[in-house]
Amino acid sequence: MNKKQKSAPQRLLWAQFDALQMGSGWDEEDIQKPQILLEDVFGDSHPGSVHLAGLMEQAKYGVFEKGGFPAQYHTTDICDGCAQGHDGMNYILASREAICDMIEVHGSVYPWDGMISSASCDKSIPAQLKAAARLDIPAIFVPGGSMRPGPDMTTSLVAGDISLRQKRKDAITPEEIRDYKKTGCPSCGACTFLGTASTMQCMAEALGLALPGSALMPATMRDILACARKAGRQIMKLVEKDIKVSDILTKEALENAIVVHSAIGGSTNATLHLPAIARELGIYLEPELFDEINHRVPHLGNITPSGEHLTEAFWFAGGIPMVELELRDMLHLDVMTVTGKTLGENLEEIQKEGFFERNIGYLHNYGLHREQVIFPVEKAEEKGSVAVLRGNLAPDGAVIKYSACTQEMRERKGPAKVYNSEEEAYQAVVEGRVNPGDMLVIRYEGPRGSGMPEMLMTTEAIVCDERLNGSVALITDGRFSGATRGAAIGHVSPEAAAGGPLAFIETGDILKYSVEKRYLNVVGIQGQELPEEEIQKVLKERSQAGIIPRPKRKGLFGRYTRHALSAMEGAGYEE
Repeated sequence: MNKKQKSAPQRLLWAQFDALQMGSGWDEEDIQKPQILLEDVFGDSHPGSVHLAGLMEQAKYGVFEKGGFPAQYHTTDICDGCAQGHDGMNYILASREAICDMIEVHGSVYPWDGMISSASCDKSIPAQLKAAARLDIPAIFVPGGSMRPGPDMTTSLVAGDISLRQKRKDAITPEEIRDYKKTGCPSCGACTFLGTASTMQCMAEALGLALPGSALMPATMRDILACARKAGRQIMKLVEKDIKVSDILTKEALENAIVVHSAIGGSTNATLHLPAIARELGIYLEPELFDEINHRVPHLGNITPSGEHLTEAFWFAGGIPMVELELRDMLHLDVMTVTGKTLGENLEEIQKEGFFERNIGYLHNYGLHREQVIFPVEKAEEKGSVAVLRGNLAPDGAVIKYSACTQEMRERKGPAKVYNSEEEAYQAVVEGRVNPGDMLVIRYEGPRGSGMPEMLMTTEAIVCDERLNGSVALITDGRFSGATRGAAIGHVSPEAAAGGPLAFIETGDILKYSVEKRYLNVVGIQGQELPEEEIQKVLKERSQAGIIPRPKRKGLFGRYTRHALSAMEGAGYEE
């Protein structure tokens, strides 16, 4: 028996250990090899999961080639898109914790020598990265890649316009609806805009936990299969050298990821996920770190919804490695990565091996040049993409993705139009009860309020309404899709369900925010602007009535809404 194998002591304790594995098809040689856990979220739930078992098959071949033995486990995820507009959305963020916990079980009951994980989408990627950090064994993440573009380079976000017109008489034909359903999601992979799914693929690579150039590969190209196989080979090298997640996921690596996030215009959900991943290793990411980095990093990614082009084009243009090369003076180049080399060494190697030259021709197929998709630093027109706002409405902070917001909407003052759920607010938009200039407030949608669902249906309804687009801001303790466009301020903390000030404002109060000056304030009561002390007096008086009681909940949803941390702390479970 290989005494270096982590499971060797357990095998000596109980003879059935080996018998159970051999009963699963392993032979006597297999049970003595380094054993690698393959964790994916394969399932029939959505396009981001259906192809992952195939990727892990390739990873298996790589493990076999280098003398290890792999075992494949599945913890299926679910899709935000399938949860839009109903209570299923309340479970989405909680699913991150459920997936992470299940991988912890898989990885702890049995002593694995290393792990490869694979996912494409919003919550499963941070769940897998959290679990890898929690287990702290040699680990590699394999991104599930990008979906193919829709007709005329559209994305699945066309759903926002389609859904709104469906609810208005004679605004759409059955043929238009049918055509969207047939073309809105034309292949497997993550949605083709820089939503949370695509953002977190990029974050995994920027953290050094995925192979260089692997984030956002088109899911239907041979390259992604080759990448999975390479990961299988590489995990054996990490096992041999005992390079664990904690050797890679350092404070410096996290800072690198935030730099990349700022530069590409990533989803605001990264401000939830990166702190949650970091906490698994005892690293605290303060909200101000995101803000400080966004103040100085040039915005390079011309990627929808903050820009013009789709994620496939971003990868063809050089993807994360090209962004890192542009920003190399702002990055910690000496951090360790899953290649067993530093980030600086990876960037030197990827240039030498022809990655950029090999893929740029695909971009030319679209009539595009690299500089149109990834701006050179000297041509970047603004800094960063995300701001953290504070003030008397958000003492602990709030988040806005200003790169997806027009300049005119980056500072506004207007009357509050307050709703206690997204469903109410969405219906008000559809029925024309929200007016230009309103500050649309949706509360009790934070982690403890209702599991922190995303507000995509409402933000898309605003953007797709000619009367409201470019005029209405949305303020919420809930979160947003990475696809969200417009003046959308989320993660308001403390949330309403925790007794934050958001719970005590009323329709007609005057709200004001500024991205440049980083504030979000109540500046008036019932249409009258007042001094700060007067406003605080009114809010204190209103708070005497207490918050709206939350319904009694059970199961996972109950546990999550009782014990979730603040959005500004990552919205995981309290310790």
